[in-house]
Amino acid sequence: MTDPTLTTGQLDLVGTVIGADTTVQVRDITGLGRPPVRDNDADQPSLDGAWPGPDYYAARPITIDAAIRTPGDRAAALDMLATLQQPAHTAAVRLAAGTTQSLRIAWPGRPVKRAFGRLRRVDPDVTRAIHGYIPLDIEFTATDPLWYADTESTVEIPLGWLTGGGFAAPVVAPVYVQDGTVAADRPGWVTNAGTTDTWPVIRVTGPCAQVTITHVPTGRTLQLPTLNLLAGQWIDIDTRPGYRTVVRENGGSALTLLAPASRLDRFSLPPGQSEMRWTAFDATNTSRLRLTWRDAYTAL
Repeated sequence: MTDPTLTTGQLDLVGTVIGADTTVQVRDITGLGRPPVRDNDADQPSLDGAWPGPDYYAARPITIDAAIRTPGDRAAALDMLATLQQPAHTAAVRLAAGTTQSLRIAWPGRPVKRAFGRLRRVDPDVTRAIHGYIPLDIEFTATDPLWYADTESTVEIPLGWLTGGGFAAPVVAPVYVQDGTVAADRPGWVTNAGTTDTWPVIRVTGPCAQVTITHVPTGRTLQLPTLNLLAGQWIDIDTRPGYRTVVRENGGSALTLLAPASRLDRFSLPPGQSEMRWTAFDATNTSRLRLTWRDAYTAL
């Protein structure tokens, strides 16, 4: 489903636009600053102060003080209230562990950003609904404390040349001939325009075998030494926190194909430009690697 277009001062609350120029007036929003922290401080024995442990971000509760305004039209106000409540009832999200929804915000002076989480509360005061006025307390809990770009970025990287031997263009003297024993490789570039690391979803489409994906600046690799994809087959490698799966085109898990030294929890894209390189055996030079990610931000 296509996301609705937002103008300055509007929010897309799980598919419903509220805020400026809508029937739902937003009076205040809290929770847009630094997310709560789960600290691990420990008091120093027989000493003043404490020893600071690692700080982990907790879920970010975003509360919205709003009101439905449809002057003189109680039915329209109640219809809008039902529309706002419906997404929290969706079984595909409510009953599915790990599934999230999105809150998109067009904050003045900033590009549209989104947070991922669950709509936890839509509490109305219907005492004045007869006048078409219903105050609301809304809470959206962003289970991922970061902000993300509104649109995804995608880069597709083909293999560079055939693995069965031949010439590497441009052909200049002296000429070197591949012996067919080394997998073809092709560098590519990805750019995370955000302010913190983001986590890509990687799809490798066959035909190819013995795939290795390398993030060149860090040297981190994902190796699938026994992978063998035929034409039309693919594998998805999801490095996002809370997911971190390897799935075949038939929906089956392929996590066991990942070499033990390959760490999904470390394969992130830092801010700025990064070089990606992948190698594989492909006698047709038609296999592809596609990276999809959202730029990640620590602030709205």
